[in-house]
Amino acid sequence: MRAGGPPPARRRGGGVTLGAVYGAAAALAVVALAWTEWHGIREPGAALAFGLLIALGEAIRCCDTPAALPRASGAHEQRGEPTPLAAAGALGYALLGRLGGEPTNHGVLQVVTVVVAASLTGLAPRMALGRPADPGHTARRVLSVGFAATCFQPLHHTGRLAAWLGHGPALVGYLLAVLALTALCDAVLAAALARARTGWPYGPLLRDELRALTGIGSAICATGVVMALTVAVTGLWALPVLALPPLLIQYSFRRYAAIRATCRQTIASLARSTEIAGYTPAGHARKVAGLSRAVGRELGLSEPALTVLEYAALMHDIGQLSLVDPVPAGATEPLARAEQRRIALLGGAVVRQTGVPAEVAVIVERQADPYREQPLSARIVRAVNAYTEAAGGPAAAGPGGAAPLCALERLRLATARDFDPAVVEALATVLSRPAYDRPR
Repeated sequence: MRAGGPPPARRRGGGVTLGAVYGAAAALAVVALAWTEWHGIREPGAALAFGLLIALGEAIRCCDTPAALPRASGAHEQRGEPTPLAAAGALGYALLGRLGGEPTNHGVLQVVTVVVAASLTGLAPRMALGRPADPGHTARRVLSVGFAATCFQPLHHTGRLAAWLGHGPALVGYLLAVLALTALCDAVLAAALARARTGWPYGPLLRDELRALTGIGSAICATGVVMALTVAVTGLWALPVLALPPLLIQYSFRRYAAIRATCRQTIASLARSTEIAGYTPAGHARKVAGLSRAVGRELGLSEPALTVLEYAALMHDIGQLSLVDPVPAGATEPLARAEQRRIALLGGAVVRQTGVPAEVAVIVERQADPYREQPLSARIVRAVNAYTEAAGGPAAAGPGGAAPLCALERLRLATARDFDPAVVEALATVLSRPAYDRPR
């Protein structure tokens, strides 16, 4: 059931974006494979060495990082390059101009061929284990590496690069500039694909992708340059040594993701205490958290702010444990304002003891404040909580599942006093998407 919003044109635009990116990557891959088949592999030793490096990086990813809290929107939100070894190896091969002191002549299309073949080889273990492959990730890899190789290989083969820059610091600066542009193009593609799949605003998605580049992205680019320059002087024997930093990055990335997943699971378990005690309906906290995060994304919150919002939404009802008698169905919205404030303050006091960021406790504490005095995250949790309580009420079993529409209409009628109109409209937009296109 639709709750309103703008979707058909947006969904068509998303389909066009996905088709354009996938089509461009597929066309480039087909042309590269055909060209390489016709002309043969040049410098097969280098192609094999870098191909094995890329395939190993992709294969290692078959053991995924621990899953975070399920998203109600069903969208993947992991930031950062999940296969730094494969990315660094692909970029190093794209920028390889010399091998052991001798010039190379493999060219752009062979670079794309090696990347495609190695990526597909590395994905084979993942698919054998029944794990889904991400075509968007592979398409981005093909296009971004093709861009980097196009910026370097033709100039290198014609001798213009050596004539203009020589083989000193100027060449290193050029390689770093190429990688910076490549990383920017990859971030633009990643944000566009995420926008096409989810319908979220493009600006915040691109901002989060660019923020990720300052960390792991810069390390990958630096490793790619070092690989290209070192192999140019010493030969392929240096590749195993140069593969160690990306492997350590990948290991650290997994450890970090595991810690974040454990933190989310701990908070989710604590939030379930109100459900176990019978104060709130089963699954209420997760529904509010997932929908709040989607609304926050629609309103342009950054990834760190979304994490704080999710934690606060999970724990927004924790103060109900102080009640002697549970509120019917856990619905706090109909309570007197003073009682709502008492529950919110007690909840904030509990949250402060859990070790989560202080901003989470502030959001929980200010649930009962007038919405014009609340921070945006508190307004989101308040509106989403009210919607979830109303949509899960007795009317939900009525004819046609009218509860979601009635709940949203109630929020719109109360925007003058109780709810932020912008938050309510963002909620309506999120509910209009296919992931929420059903009775709740």
